[in-house]
Amino acid sequence: MPKNMVQFQKGMSEDAFEMLFGTEEKCWARLVEWRWPRGFACPACGGGKYSLIVVGRRRLFQCSHCRAQTSVTAGTIFASTKLPLKTWFRAIYHLTQSKGGISSVELSRRLGVTQTTAWKISHKLMQVMLEREGRQPLAGRVEMDDAYLGGKRRGGKRGRGAPGKVPFIAAVETTEGGQPHRIKLCRVKGFRRDEVERASKAILSCGALAVTDRLPCFSGVEAAGCRHAPVRDSGRKAVQDSIFKWVNTMLGNIKSALLGTYRAVRAKHASRYLASFGYRFNRRYGLAAMLPRLAWISLRTPPMPYRLLKLAEDC
Repeated sequence: MPKNMVQFQKGMSEDAFEMLFGTEEKCWARLVEWRWPRGFACPACGGGKYSLIVVGRRRLFQCSHCRAQTSVTAGTIFASTKLPLKTWFRAIYHLTQSKGGISSVELSRRLGVTQTTAWKISHKLMQVMLEREGRQPLAGRVEMDDAYLGGKRRGGKRGRGAPGKVPFIAAVETTEGGQPHRIKLCRVKGFRRDEVERASKAILSCGALAVTDRLPCFSGVEAAGCRHAPVRDSGRKAVQDSIFKWVNTMLGNIKSALLGTYRAVRAKHASRYLASFGYRFNRRYGLAAMLPRLAWISLRTPPMPYRLLKLAEDC
């Protein structure tokens, strides 16, 4: 069997990371380059001339026109951080170069910070992934299926509606050659028509062809303005059917990766975990480029303070 070149691509090695982002100075310089690729622009007046003020570890840009001061991290996901920039870059490295992600406990060991700090860093970065993924809906032929994170609790109810389960919609866009191209994973409150309609509007382009089973809730796809092709299959036959080959493959990979890495996923944060898997999969052909891409997007994502980060998501 020939090697899967996606799986065997080199990515970014630890030596390459150290060469590119191994010092605080290098990390700061790259952020400045990515935030202002055409040169400094004052966020208050748009002026391009500035003076650099250094106070301890802080580096402030003072506009020569309006005297407003700002930093390279102000107004971004890195805002108000007290951590070295190198710590953030190392966290981005681990989140992007690991296929299944990395738990906050393991990340805390590698970064040399507390588990709580590692949790904040990872969830802020996953929030960036979540917001970015929401901007690029799927098009063409899309395989869709209903799924759950979590399983039966001891002595609890089985099947749909069981406590401890997080329902979500999995959608896989396929190419003309029948290969998976991109995926979207959207948490829902339940498998009802209105919830599927809401999810379809969020993850599908108008006119996309959604291939689903005949679960009644999937009629919401048509209400969202998309084409719908329900297939009458059930049980083991549906799992093995080539029509749903990629969405079933993705669901197996998602559950193995998420539950194998994190062991447990709290329902109120499930959307971030799902988005992080989708973000990495959709950029799997450029593993080495994933780190600078995520850092670039992070500079264009508004701050997410801890009080908002820990709130339950209203899915």
